[in-house]
Amino acid sequence: MRAFARARPNALSGARFRGGPSGTPYARRAGGVRAPVRMIVEAGLFMDKSIRTGHPPATAATAVRDGTSAAPNFLRAQIAQDQRSGKYGGRVVTRFPPEPNGYLHYGHAKSIALNFGLAVENGGTCHLRFDDTNPLKEDVEYEDSIADAVRWLGYDWGSHRYHASDYYDRLYAFAEWFVEQGEAYVDSQSADEMRRSRGTLTEPGRESPYRSRTPSENLDLLRRMRAGEFPDGAHVLRLKIDMASPNVNLRDPAIYRIRHAPHHRTGDRWCIYPLYDYTHAISDALERITHSICTLEFQDHRPLYDWVIGKLADGGLLERPLPQQYEFARLNLTYVVLSKRRLIQLVDGGHVDGWDDPRMPTLVGARRRGFTPGGFKLFAERIGVSKSDSWIDMSLLEQAMRDDLNESAERRIAVLDPLKLVIDNFPDGAFETCLAPNHPQKPELGQRERRFGRELWIERDDFAESPPKGYFRLTPGAEVRLRYAFVVRCTGVEKDASGNPVVVHCTYDPDTRSGTPGAESRKVKGNIHWLAVDDAVEAEVRLYDRLFKVPFPGARHPFGRSGATDEPAPVHAIAVAGDDDADAEAAERDYRDDLNPDSKRVIRALVEPALATAGREERFQFERHGYFVADLADHAPGRPVFNRAVTLRDSWGKASGPAR
Repeated sequence: MRAFARARPNALSGARFRGGPSGTPYARRAGGVRAPVRMIVEAGLFMDKSIRTGHPPATAATAVRDGTSAAPNFLRAQIAQDQRSGKYGGRVVTRFPPEPNGYLHYGHAKSIALNFGLAVENGGTCHLRFDDTNPLKEDVEYEDSIADAVRWLGYDWGSHRYHASDYYDRLYAFAEWFVEQGEAYVDSQSADEMRRSRGTLTEPGRESPYRSRTPSENLDLLRRMRAGEFPDGAHVLRLKIDMASPNVNLRDPAIYRIRHAPHHRTGDRWCIYPLYDYTHAISDALERITHSICTLEFQDHRPLYDWVIGKLADGGLLERPLPQQYEFARLNLTYVVLSKRRLIQLVDGGHVDGWDDPRMPTLVGARRRGFTPGGFKLFAERIGVSKSDSWIDMSLLEQAMRDDLNESAERRIAVLDPLKLVIDNFPDGAFETCLAPNHPQKPELGQRERRFGRELWIERDDFAESPPKGYFRLTPGAEVRLRYAFVVRCTGVEKDASGNPVVVHCTYDPDTRSGTPGAESRKVKGNIHWLAVDDAVEAEVRLYDRLFKVPFPGARHPFGRSGATDEPAPVHAIAVAGDDDADAEAAERDYRDDLNPDSKRVIRALVEPALATAGREERFQFERHGYFVADLADHAPGRPVFNRAVTLRDSWGKASGPAR
């Protein structure tokens, strides 16, 4: 065996081993970029002082926080280059390959928008392929949920819906071919023995005592494995590559395991199942994918990807040109956890109301909350696509939702904390019709009629008997405009036994009606909204906010560290980013201690009559309050239920605390 401690080139990956801090091996890649040679890439996870104060880190993504332009996308440039060179004959074929073992989250939305979006831009196609290689965890329920999420985001795979299990026969035939070529062998070590012999990031692996089996012995054992002769764990099929490779993924990776479990599509036909790296590469090649786009944790898997399909192509079993794998930085978002293990804990522990809880970072939860497909696409475009990990502040996602909803959501009035207002000089029993625009920037959407009467509801905080400085709403003796109606002057207030206001009395000026010449005769600074008592409809309103109260739940420094120290992110950052292979104990504190107790408040509010007949998933701006959606599950005629998607302004960026 060659000396491992000496730095040497890796012919398959183009990397050279170097010592990093604390003995961590690094690969020196093209352009001098230095990144750990690890299954999980941690490059770029440094805390910026701005995160600690509630603002996003200083990255390229935040340069477009104002929403005026898109961030760079190296994949778009790569595809354009391939189109110019004719590498794939003008074809662009991407794929989105989820495992059907859970619900998609915000990070998947970025990947969906990227893969489908790039295909659409280039007149190509994007395949939806379910990586169904683990029968113990997969279910058709998850497949349906994933397909619904992709459709909801506005994408269509057409006839290109596939499963890895579609290729089980060919995958197995290729496995036999590798055995016959002497490129694969059946290993009979236990899982612990294989783990110990695999080596470390600084030490080479040891060859299995079964590596020298002949092709005929291996083929016989493989066929007996398929026939169900052996129990789970008795053998695995491994590729014969290089146990001394500095890339641990090339140290004779396993490609088949025994698993006596029925598959939700193939039933009991198989008792051996292919592993992901092997299946993923071959499936891409069989579907003639051109650009196989993965997240950064697969960067060190790329040499294996190329080795597998390259060998098969050399043997005449796959058609060239072969797919090319590219890696981009996954979505690392503050104020959430994306790890499947931790999301399961939140659901099973009763911290949320299920996978579609609007506070959950799942796409089913986002849909129920009122987030929009357009908002996710805008967010993905703004943060761009890069090759190095960075943290994206939650405020960027929320702002993208505001911007999209501002364009699409019609305006309505809701009074969340009602206080009665009586206009003493307005005739009892009389009403006047006021007109309000459905969307102030879209006159083509028309206007709606609102009835104005003697008794109205206003927001409780729109009246103050002893107002603070700069308060321009209703106070004794002061004037305000009732939005879309008249100017009123406060003349008095009735209180209950505890001294709390229960009725505010005013007089109105009939010559100041909005939309008439008299409206300009009286200049007032305050403008408040209202509902007529006789028209107001009671509704349940759920005020949702961020599920966690700190940017990095579970971290020893939950608000991050000062960028001046150049210290790396908390160890738990990988788990927050959603890697279920990360150490379960990586978090420095229990992330559940950072749950926001104010992430959900349910109130009884009053809304205008038009909202009582809204359809499920209709979205509105409740003027002065935020954007709301008619709940997908609970909203019904006679029982209106609205969820707050996002507030009108970012209150988290200005103060460390939830919105109100």
